[in-house]
Amino acid sequence: MASSIVHEDGISLMQSSARSRSSITSSTLAEDIIQASRNEKRDPFLVKFGEDEPDNPQNWSRSKKRWLTILASLLALNATFASAAPSLIIEQIEQAFGFSQEVGSLVVAIFIAGYCCGPICQGPLSEQVGRRPVLLVSFLCYTGFQVGCALSKNTESVLIFRLLSGIFAAAPLTVSGGIISDIWDAKTRGIAMTWFSAAPFAGPFLGPTARIGVGSWVLTIFAGSCFILILFFLTETYPPVLLTRKAKWLRKTTGDVRYHSPLEMGHTKLGLRVKNILIVPFQLLFLEPVLVALTIYMSFMYGCIYLLFEFTEGHNLDAGVSGLIFLPVTIGGILYIIVYVPRYNTTVDKYAPHPVPAEKRLEVTLLAAPLFLISLFWFGWTSYPWIPLWSPMFAGGLMGFSILLISFSLLDYIVDTYTTHAATALSSNTIVRSAFGAAFPLFARQMFEGLNPRWASTLLGCFAGIMMPIPYLLINFGPALRRRSKFTPTISNGIPERAPADQA
Repeated sequence: MASSIVHEDGISLMQSSARSRSSITSSTLAEDIIQASRNEKRDPFLVKFGEDEPDNPQNWSRSKKRWLTILASLLALNATFASAAPSLIIEQIEQAFGFSQEVGSLVVAIFIAGYCCGPICQGPLSEQVGRRPVLLVSFLCYTGFQVGCALSKNTESVLIFRLLSGIFAAAPLTVSGGIISDIWDAKTRGIAMTWFSAAPFAGPFLGPTARIGVGSWVLTIFAGSCFILILFFLTETYPPVLLTRKAKWLRKTTGDVRYHSPLEMGHTKLGLRVKNILIVPFQLLFLEPVLVALTIYMSFMYGCIYLLFEFTEGHNLDAGVSGLIFLPVTIGGILYIIVYVPRYNTTVDKYAPHPVPAEKRLEVTLLAAPLFLISLFWFGWTSYPWIPLWSPMFAGGLMGFSILLISFSLLDYIVDTYTTHAATALSSNTIVRSAFGAAFPLFARQMFEGLNPRWASTLLGCFAGIMMPIPYLLINFGPALRRRSKFTPTISNGIPERAPADQA
């Protein structure tokens, strides 16, 4: 991501990129920028940002950065809200269209399945043409297909339009994270990412809370409103694209065609570019044990979010009241932000002027992983009708707190670990995570009816216990694994293994 390209000290794009490991073998944009940086000193016409240049996204005003962060978060919230909104009125939809229970569950699952397709291209493509064009086209199509959902008259059209909507709605799940890293420096990016990361995980819980009383037309209006915001208020933030615009302006105003940007220097054959966009995410996924472990853990938690919509059946509540049970989950996530941000500020000060080591991101999971395990048992075993409703609601708050605590820290760890490949790594993570989110609702009803909510939650708790050591292992072995990776910058890239002695 661009946060790895342009740092807070105003270092130029090319100088920063030169610190990437030369052993990266994939023919990606990162390689092109690295090669450009090697030629910088002997190429006076290679365009770069000046130290205090206002066109550099990291030199923009703090108010502008905050607005772009809010907008990026809203786009991600839109997508995941729409994915879960129908979950608690499936019976009404089944009656209206003559669905079976299985097809009713597929209405939710097929939207999330679209997330498996979109990020394959959207994340890497945003590193080729910029963030704004990808989001603009995606939300235009997303809004159009939401109109199709609202006008659907049969089962087939509902499912087709839900799938297509999900494909294009996936764009902010990878691209919006790139916007955050483009505009915030290494010191402040973690806090901004915390607020942004809340949106994808809050959306599935807020969807049932609001019910589909919101309907397809309201979801369409929500998507269309976001498209308008992108059209009029989202400026391009990706530094390589901005440098290309600067190079074109210099060529036009000076008449000297020798001015060029790193992105223009790195043009390769179209076929190779397409291959990299489609293949590199899977290379990262299958060749990086760190990414594999994190993706499995996050995918399991994401799938559990959609399984939880069946946990309320023991209380025999209607859809509206059932949705309120998930409100404390979101409140738990907000509580996480209140707890995490001050702690992160302390860590930043401790390691200043160096960036915070990537493994420091995982320390909060030492608390959150056991809490997630406890919340699963608590939520499931309080599903008896005679147990007061406040008990599962408190369990939901604890679950929201722990899920978001783990997810935020793992997302930050991925960004800090894969730097120039971070958008592609997040695309890989989103693809697998979405596959879990799409698959889990398909067997949720059968599992909770066959095992009952208590034993179903026990089964989930056992899986959570198996995955609980993952962050513990990465804290100890993560630096060694990163040294062996060909997709990560070197450990000595300004990040100390421990705090300096005079600051410890």
